[in-house]
Amino acid sequence: MLAKRSTVFILAITCGLAVANVYYNQPLLADIGRSFDISVQQVGSIPTLTQIGYAVGLLFLVPLGDKVERRGLIVKMLLLLACALVATALSPSITWLSVSSLILGFTSIVAHLIIPFVARMTPTAQRGKVIGTLMSGVIGSVLLARAASGLFGKMLGWQAIYWIAACLMIVLAFVIRGRLPMSKSSDKLSYQQLMQSLVHLIRQQPILREAALIIAAIFAAFNAFWVSLVFRLEAPPYYYDSQVAGLFGLVGIAGAIATPFMGRLVDKWGARVFVGLALAISFCGFVIIWIAGHHLMALILGVLILDLGMHAAYLSNQVRVYNLIPNAESRLNTVYMVTNYSGGALGSFLGTYSWATWQWNGVGAVCLSLLVLAWIVHFSGRRNVMSYIDNIKPTKNEESD
Repeated sequence: MLAKRSTVFILAITCGLAVANVYYNQPLLADIGRSFDISVQQVGSIPTLTQIGYAVGLLFLVPLGDKVERRGLIVKMLLLLACALVATALSPSITWLSVSSLILGFTSIVAHLIIPFVARMTPTAQRGKVIGTLMSGVIGSVLLARAASGLFGKMLGWQAIYWIAACLMIVLAFVIRGRLPMSKSSDKLSYQQLMQSLVHLIRQQPILREAALIIAAIFAAFNAFWVSLVFRLEAPPYYYDSQVAGLFGLVGIAGAIATPFMGRLVDKWGARVFVGLALAISFCGFVIIWIAGHHLMALILGVLILDLGMHAAYLSNQVRVYNLIPNAESRLNTVYMVTNYSGGALGSFLGTYSWATWQWNGVGAVCLSLLVLAWIVHFSGRRNVMSYIDNIKPTKNEESD
């Protein structure tokens, strides 16, 4: 069934719309702050809490895909996500909004239940093509989410995007229930054993630790920029509103389009080499944004380069992680993504805090400092990884890394 193009397309949409819920609030922060009459630092806690909730959901919910019936789990999470979206739209205070944002992030992990499910259900000959389609939906959603929320926030108020998203989640829950077959897990591990195996993976896999820390630092810098962009665009010399801030998300569409090409370069050059290239691209993007961010064309160019670097880093590090241990992709993905979104939560906090304290120079300094940290992990990790490979019998995947 999963080989049908229509089913794969529906699953890609579901993955994308589920992940999009995490990013709707970024272009709306200024509007939310005015709605509740709160400071920049206070409203900055909203994307931070959403990212924290997402990381916690990845840690405690995604491993269940190896234990319980998967179609039912996906449908239930979509319905719970709809409830969280409604609670967010109805928020009467910043406290309510903070709690609902945390729950919203926690229940938005549907894509990371679908992708391992599809990997198990798809024949090997079609697996790369199908998973690539799903990942395109995820990448595209991050870009379109900011544009959509900025547009609806400008026209209908910031709550509108959450009402629309809640309706979409309910529709998708019924569609998924009718499209996907039941899939009972044959794994007899208890939930406690599943969680303990995550700790073993972290201890035993230096490549996993390195890749996860690098992407966490890059994603932290990425989020620090995006949560502060709306405040930068409202300030001189721009005086733009949330709609324009959201449209900046469309600038990064080039990164999504370039993803298949970057995948071929990863295969040709090696994933680790491509990580270094991704770091260099990201660094260039942030330098342009920081130094010349008061010029619109320079800001657009910086965003374009930044998104290319982010997608390149995400793809190359994920290839490294998936190549480590066969039949452990879900748990490897859990460690990788939890670390990634923990970094994202930290970046959201640092972005709003640095803007409130030091304005644009503070944001630039924070972003470049995080990238320097990623460089340190990348270069120090080479020695650790080579020592690890020398002490074990190398496999083809490890050698290619």
